[in-house]
Amino acid sequence: MESLGRQLNERREASRARMDDATRDVVDGATAEVAALRIVERSLAVGGRIPRFELPGATGETVRADDLLERGPLIVTFYRGGWCPYCNLQLRAYAAALDEFRALSATIVAVSPETPDMSLTTTEKNDLPFPVLSDVGNRVAREFGLVFTMPAGLWPLYESWGIDVPAHNGDDTHELPVPATYVVGTDGLVAWRFVDPDYTRRAEVSDLLDALRSL
Repeated sequence: MESLGRQLNERREASRARMDDATRDVVDGATAEVAALRIVERSLAVGGRIPRFELPGATGETVRADDLLERGPLIVTFYRGGWCPYCNLQLRAYAAALDEFRALSATIVAVSPETPDMSLTTTEKNDLPFPVLSDVGNRVAREFGLVFTMPAGLWPLYESWGIDVPAHNGDDTHELPVPATYVVGTDGLVAWRFVDPDYTRRAEVSDLLDALRSL
């Protein structure tokens, strides 16, 4: 199977090829603006304890971190929303690796600021076999230190692409989490993490498996 990183790179190159120079400048400038916030340095680090969150799942159930950790290690991945093609590639790759995660006694949950209805759409569109949680208002993502306001220069650009972030999130803040993935031990401590202000990059499945094996 083609690696997630290669799929993401191919998607990124195809997307940039369709942009004119002005659009690429806006996108690159926004990525640099988010990087300047130093979220990587300020977010929950290896050795930190994750918040004891509970969030609604896409089908109405309440999912609690404590319950998940009783079963074994936990993978928590924060994604921007079902409107993001890079997020969908990531979620599908993790779904394809679910048996490998389960073989290591691990559970995975995906978290976004989208409303439950939108989370359900993401679940169905990608045929996801793991919980997709709705963190409206980015409450949990904020506790992880991942939240930023989408640079204003992107707002009209996304609208021109048919992406209405406030409508997906049920508010008007334009707040999103930086894409991040955490591997958490049964003690609730972060054993490994991936946090990157460049939304076209995500944690590779092989790295998650290596982190789980090292617990």
